[in-house]
Amino acid sequence: MNNLDARYQSLLEDILQWGVEKKDRTGTGTISVFGRQIRHKMSEGFPLLTTKKMAWKTMVVELLWFLRGDTNIKFLLDYDCHIWDGDAYKNYKTKTEIMMGHGFHGTLLSQEEFIGKIKTDNDFAKTWGELGPIYGKQWRKWKYQENEWYDGHTHYPEISTSIDQISNLVQQLKTNPDSRRLMVSAWNVAELGQMILPPCHYGFQVYTRELSESERFNWYGNKIDSHMHHDHIVQEMNQENAPTRAISLMWNQRSVDTFLGLPFNIASYGLLLEIIAKEVNMVPDELIGNLGDVHLYSNHIDQAKEQIGRTPYELPTVKITERNWYMHEKVKEHLGEKTLDEKLKSYRPDCFELIGYESHPKIKAPLSN
Repeated sequence: MNNLDARYQSLLEDILQWGVEKKDRTGTGTISVFGRQIRHKMSEGFPLLTTKKMAWKTMVVELLWFLRGDTNIKFLLDYDCHIWDGDAYKNYKTKTEIMMGHGFHGTLLSQEEFIGKIKTDNDFAKTWGELGPIYGKQWRKWKYQENEWYDGHTHYPEISTSIDQISNLVQQLKTNPDSRRLMVSAWNVAELGQMILPPCHYGFQVYTRELSESERFNWYGNKIDSHMHHDHIVQEMNQENAPTRAISLMWNQRSVDTFLGLPFNIASYGLLLEIIAKEVNMVPDELIGNLGDVHLYSNHIDQAKEQIGRTPYELPTVKITERNWYMHEKVKEHLGEKTLDEKLKSYRPDCFELIGYESHPKIKAPLSN
């Protein structure tokens, strides 16, 4: 059953009917509503919209980029992912024009030339491919300073260090899964001014609950012999380390480009939920998005109307595999168990197999930077 596309189409209709005209930083103009929510049960399928063809690999690459703690577009370009090109080029163009206005003798590259140089010139990429302390930096390396202090004899200076929120989250899920503090934030107020673009989806929270016995049976059902005794089934599930808990994820988003951005956000957080669930051996349960300024750009109106008129297909499923070289027992015996950071950095787009995805054709729409 695909309720997701229907909910998304209803959200588009909501904006078209009730949206008010608003100006925006890009100069494009929007129609906007405030305060909406979208929900999806992961048991109904993976949340990738079917009423237009979605760029699956692009979404996967961006999420892996976040999880690596990377903030340079070089990684994205290596996998032919271009969704941050405009932001990086806008930063380069603005700063280069300022320098040229102060007597700097140089040539302003076109966006195509700029992207080509990021791909081939590592020194150029280190300078101009960097987007500042955006999502990945905050998720994996939230910077803070311990205040200087005095013990009566010696002054000790401030010490700058960082917090790996993703690792902390996974550890808490394994040791204290009923905690109400299972949260990750990207909204680091002290560093917003250093970011090319402040985070649109600025934080998420996860929630777990114990599975009922019938839910465990249903999840494990394809492995159960119908003639097995109840106690034997329970014993076998425990021996196989079958999950005992379900996990849900809720993200918060201040600004929502509903036609281009939101479908990516839904799928990205759905995949993040799948990755976390796999790491902590839980069953993905519910995905929830809390949405602030929910808008359609003025040059997306016709496209939204076209998508509303399409009939959804069934949702696909996703299979996650670790890279094959590490699956061999001899390799594991030699290297030991991988750390979470090593696991996240070993993932590649082909580790995420999309199964049974059928969709309508893509609908082209311009991106406003």
